[in-house]
Amino acid sequence: MSQSASRFLRRVASAPNAKGLFHIGSSKTALSGATATTRNGLLAPGPSEHGLDDPRSQPSDKEDSLETASSGSSRGRAVLPHSRFASTPGLPRVAETAPGSPNLLQPPRAPFRRTYSSNSIKVKSVEVGPGSFQKIKLLGRGDVGKVFLVREKKTGKLYAMKVLSKHEMIERKKIKRALTEQEILATANHPFIVTLYHSFKSEGYLYFCMEYCMGGEFFRALQSRPGKCLPEDAARFYAAEVTAALEYLHLMGFIYRDLKPENILLHHSGHIMLSDFDLAKQSGTVGGLNATIQKSEVNGLPMVDTRSCTGDFRANSFVGTEEYIAPEVIRNSGHTSAVDWWTLGILIYEMIYATTPFKGPDRNDTFNNILKLPVHFREPPKVSSACRDCVTRLLDKQDSTRLGSKTGASEVKQHKWFAKINWGLLRNLEPPIVPASSNGLDAVNFRRLDETRSTSLHLEAEAVRGVAGAAGIVQTAGGEDGMDADLFQQFSSMTLEHDGEEA
Repeated sequence: MSQSASRFLRRVASAPNAKGLFHIGSSKTALSGATATTRNGLLAPGPSEHGLDDPRSQPSDKEDSLETASSGSSRGRAVLPHSRFASTPGLPRVAETAPGSPNLLQPPRAPFRRTYSSNSIKVKSVEVGPGSFQKIKLLGRGDVGKVFLVREKKTGKLYAMKVLSKHEMIERKKIKRALTEQEILATANHPFIVTLYHSFKSEGYLYFCMEYCMGGEFFRALQSRPGKCLPEDAARFYAAEVTAALEYLHLMGFIYRDLKPENILLHHSGHIMLSDFDLAKQSGTVGGLNATIQKSEVNGLPMVDTRSCTGDFRANSFVGTEEYIAPEVIRNSGHTSAVDWWTLGILIYEMIYATTPFKGPDRNDTFNNILKLPVHFREPPKVSSACRDCVTRLLDKQDSTRLGSKTGASEVKQHKWFAKINWGLLRNLEPPIVPASSNGLDAVNFRRLDETRSTSLHLEAEAVRGVAGAAGIVQTAGGEDGMDADLFQQFSSMTLEHDGEEA
């Protein structure tokens, strides 16, 4: 496949073939306006019920650091009651505004009106800074930063602002992770990956201004369901959306490495949005290697090989979330994009059974179970044989034979458990969980967290007050603490415009 064709594939949302990318001729697959279609990841001539996302690839690299890392988790904390979620679609209501003030809250448009195609993102010089936003509420916190609900003063639009402390990143050696996250967010153009609008920095902080996903954490949504789990059909729907997002990341040459319910957000429409890319790892070729076409072992039809997009790249760092870590990571034998298919298997199991399959009394027991125990399917709930087979093959302890290890997402998508999925129309279907109507400001689907009453994003001033109050001295955050501006030189300040979205 040509490089231009692969580049175009990477930018298409969920059904590259919907634009007639593939033409199945007598002997070749080429970029054309023909009407070839895809079925469960396969390229197939003639009419089909299915279509989907396609691949691109990357090479190899090694990671030296051995570190256990995980994004912040809300497991075990109080969750919202089931009534917070509705079974019917709802859009946020427009809030009342003061007389003479601009209409600060506009109801969201229909989900995914944006153009998800090549060249639909325009990168401009950054047009905002900390003073452009009003801080409304703390949505989440991690070891190096926080996420706030903010309102842009000029337009009244709501965003999620991820603010990372330079000092903490230096202390914890996480600068490279922030740069990787920016690269993914700034280049990703997919309906199931959170959208970045601005990135900028101040003396002591890095800022990511992102799409505000009003539905909150998928983990909290699960916890609010009866039995804290989903029926098999609902689990299949969300597994399909996650598969499409992982396929896109692999296409770009990235291994995600930290899939879990806490890192999945819900759009106000109920569709998933993958977030938190600080543990992602890029293979050696920027943008990923070109995708290749392989023949399906099942029926001989050609299918796009997303596994080839990361090539033979193997990472060696010990990263991930305890109950989701793949056996090869524990063994420190090096891992490939196959770790993402292992975590998909864990996620499917947790969605259906409200627990992970290998959880033990402590960390060592959990790791031992991951390495040695077969996956056990208890009853109830009773699941189909196809579901059991899919999860079992995703949780193959040998990464070389795991489902998805040969041709990546295409291989996973053609599994019989996903036969009901209309891949090309996923983003247009009504999800099983649709968050209740909200004005956005109440953040009803997020945990209540204590935070200062300040509405400013100039956090350096707060840091100075905190240090002065605690130690009786005044020190500017990022001052004489060894912070080197050059360490963050590669972090780009930019504004991104997306076709199809209102200015």
